[in-house]
Amino acid sequence: MSSINLDQLDNMHFDVLREIGNIGAGNATTALSQLINTKIDMNVPKVELLEFKDISEIVGGAESLVVGILLTLEGDIDGMMMFMLEQSSAHHLVNVLLGKELDNFEDFTEMDLSALNEIGNIIAGAYLSSLSSLTNLRITASIPYMSIDMAGAILSVPAIEFGKIGDKALLIQSQFGEDETEVNGYFILIPSLESYNKILSSIGM
Repeated sequence: MSSINLDQLDNMHFDVLREIGNIGAGNATTALSQLINTKIDMNVPKVELLEFKDISEIVGGAESLVVGILLTLEGDIDGMMMFMLEQSSAHHLVNVLLGKELDNFEDFTEMDLSALNEIGNIIAGAYLSSLSSLTNLRITASIPYMSIDMAGAILSVPAIEFGKIGDKALLIQSQFGEDETEVNGYFILIPSLESYNKILSSIGM
């Protein structure tokens, strides 16, 4: 198996990664819809392979407050996955789920934080489940670790961990709902280079 070079992905490889992103985001939308018991429309997700330093700009800048839920991946795939929510999106989900009217992270109770963690866990789980089904690879995830902090600080964790094997991550930017109920979620998939090889070879690349 030849080793993949993330700086020289051809269109066909990238189309496969984009399709993985599409299917994963679709699964996550279904899970979110069931969780809050409301039909949710999803815009076509935007899939990009980006350097870590560029990801924080997409989520509103390095100093913007976000929720980050980090999972370590094991099994046939090694790496990390992070699900990030913008502040307004996190508030909206907790408000819908618990019938509240929060608009500031400082107002979150332990119960609100627990609900937010569970939302992230379910959405991330749905994404990983679709990746596992599509590739026929066994993927297990750690207990999720949730943090509310500035985007730059949250992204520094996987950046430091994986900086030694590469500086790129697969970002799947998803919009659920519309207008005032819009939720912006960001899946950041950071497999090891060997795992990228496994993912692509498992679907015949």
